Amino acid sequence: MSPRRVHARPAPWRRRLLLAGWLLSGAVIAARATQIQVVQGASWGELAADQHTTDKSVAAPRGAIVDRDGVPLAVSREIYRIGIAPNELADRDQAVAALVEALEISPREARRLTSDDRRWHVVPGRFPPRAREALGPIRGIHVDRELERFHPHGDLARAVLGTVIDENGQGGIEQAFEPALRGTAGREVVARDNVGLPIPGESFLVDTPLSGGSVVLALDMDLQEIARQALKDAVEESGARGGDVLVTDPHTGELLAMVSMRDGQAGSLSSVNAPYEPGSTLKPFTVAGILSRGVAVLDDSIDIGNGTWTVNGRTLTDVHGSGVITLADALRTSSNVGIAKFASGLERGEQYETLRDFGFGVPTGIPLPGEVGGLLRRPSRWSGQSAASLAIGYEISVTPVQMAMAYGALANGGLLMEPRLVREIRDPMGRTLERFDARPVRRVVDADVVAQVAAVLEDVVEDGTGTRARMSTFRVAGKSGTARAYSAGGGYNAGDYYASFAGFFPADDPQLVVFVKLDRPRGGAYYGGSVAAPVTRATLEAALAARSTPLDRDRLLRSVQLPSRNLEESVARFASSAAAPTVPVVTTRIAPGQSVPLPDVSGLPARVAARRLHALGLRVARGGIGDISGTVPRAGVRVQPGDTIHLRVRQRSGG
Repeated sequence: MSPRRVHARPAPWRRRLLLAGWLLSGAVIAARATQIQVVQGASWGELAADQHTTDKSVAAPRGAIVDRDGVPLAVSREIYRIGIAPNELADRDQAVAALVEALEISPREARRLTSDDRRWHVVPGRFPPRAREALGPIRGIHVDRELERFHPHGDLARAVLGTVIDENGQGGIEQAFEPALRGTAGREVVARDNVGLPIPGESFLVDTPLSGGSVVLALDMDLQEIARQALKDAVEESGARGGDVLVTDPHTGELLAMVSMRDGQAGSLSSVNAPYEPGSTLKPFTVAGILSRGVAVLDDSIDIGNGTWTVNGRTLTDVHGSGVITLADALRTSSNVGIAKFASGLERGEQYETLRDFGFGVPTGIPLPGEVGGLLRRPSRWSGQSAASLAIGYEISVTPVQMAMAYGALANGGLLMEPRLVREIRDPMGRTLERFDARPVRRVVDADVVAQVAAVLEDVVEDGTGTRARMSTFRVAGKSGTARAYSAGGGYNAGDYYASFAGFFPADDPQLVVFVKLDRPRGGAYYGGSVAAPVTRATLEAALAARSTPLDRDRLLRSVQLPSRNLEESVARFASSAAAPTVPVVTTRIAPGQSVPLPDVSGLPARVAARRLHALGLRVARGGIGDISGTVPRAGVRVQPGDTIHLRVRQRSGG
């Protein structure tokens, strides 16, 4: 019998060691699980959420900028960028068909964009919201929202409005009122797949973006368009480098139109940041100082000799006139010698204070970035020639907006007004947050003084140097100026001039001030009375003919020179003033909500055609000068108030 095998039992200490190891391992696992799930649970949860979702800022629309009548000038609109990840497309043929239909691209281009030769394709261009609706649900097509600043009227007031770069206002109203216009960005959560790419359609808006407030300007878009067209015509016809036109309400200081043009582009703000020597348009303020200080009265006379006068080595000359003239005649004929001799009776401090009181030498406070105050040196820095030079508009630099405000003081009875470009700021709901009321800066001179000056300025237009601003039915007061242009390198360039005209209308009860300046007109006609005064007349005629205008027509009736002619007939007369008498005049205005056939203006001069169409309440766009060869839409097509008519211009031949 074989011996029985006996199995040895493990030593007790080995069993205890194994058990202790199991218990220790379990404890470590439990502790680690507790640490991960309890102590670090929130952190790990956030990390997991971050891997599957991401936060994304949602841009807020900027508030709108509108004109005085609520016409939008700058608004924010949604546009979309389209990106395609070919490796994510579940159905390539479906994606191609959707791209062709939604984006209106060719099938060939759609197939190229969905080809897998690259991991990512970007569709060129930006697309409207309908593209998002059609393409957003398709996996592999990624639609990203952007906001762009849109200007419904193109560059009509672009310099005043400014622009938006990287969601920040740059220049103009956009920059000056950035806090009011900027909205509050929102936030959305976007789901991501296992490789970190956004899942189409899986986004959740957490915080809704809040739109910015709106800014209501004093500008009138009809007047702005009229002023731009008149300035464009003058620049093309005179060969000038550019120019400025401002239309203001002298009683409120409101800027109804503000146009600056340089090198054929209307994108500058030279009316507030490009000072110049004004020349003769400054003389009315010199005369106002002479009258208010009691140095002379309008009937006082002085001998200007042969029309030359030498002051401390500088010789002043007159274009015409000699002998004995009155102060009124010196202003009416723009006599340099006469004005300077009369002004010599002013103390230096009195002459300086008069010009400073009219707002020269200091910024006007217009709410636009970059305004300069021009130059008006203190009397302690004057030379022996300075008093005579200042009297006729030299040794001083001014901006067009300063001149417009100063002439407003002559038109409203002697009050210098602060320029009012913005009327209101509103919140996103349209409620008024801040209103900017008309604000007088100071009384410059007494009402009787400006009345005397205004009477002479009316004579300037009737039979003086500003006759080309004259209107047959309403009286206009104004003054022309022709000043030599100072070179940036020093000295005056031969043949370079600033031609300007400032006037108010109607003379006896002014409602508008129009200031015009042309920069270096070419050709034989470079005088302010020859090239700038007609711009004033064209602007006023078109404003009268326009269907919508800030003019008070009831007040105008009291200013009509021909009592038997009613205002409607007067407006029709202005609208056809440059046409041949055999051409019938369009006088019927389109009633709101109605339409009429577009009249045939073929063969008419461009300016006449524009006035005819403005009289119907239509907008006009054209390029070049010359006679009209046709319109878009064509004559006979029914149009409504506010429609834009494009004029085809038959260019004038050279020679």
